[in-house]
Amino acid sequence: MPAPLQTEIEFQLPRGYVAPDGTIHRQGVMRMATAADEILSMKDPRVQHNPGYLTVVLLARVVTRLGDISPIDTSVIELLFTSDFAYLQQVYTRLNGGEPDAVSVTCPHCGHQFTPEPAE
Repeated sequence: MPAPLQTEIEFQLPRGYVAPDGTIHRQGVMRMATAADEILSMKDPRVQHNPGYLTVVLLARVVTRLGDISPIDTSVIELLFTSDFAYLQQVYTRLNGGEPDAVSVTCPHCGHQFTPEPAE
């Protein structure tokens, strides 16, 4: 029986978001992105003006909680330290299938097991 689909993941930021009151928030939850998350993020006027802003908008849509802050908006993502921003990008990639699992293959002639190189 295959493992159930993981649609949310808990994370801990390396440094943490510092709220205006000085509270540091490190624990959070990110949900799996939908097609609508990606499409609507691309339509955001801020992204239309500056394509580099796409990741900010997308993360604000899929990070559902950070400490006791919920919902998350772009102002929270904008104020993350760069190490935390990069970490969330990695979590997003891992959660949304950006790093496929290696598949083992057995040669039908000799029985040798190997992992094929990804097609380019």
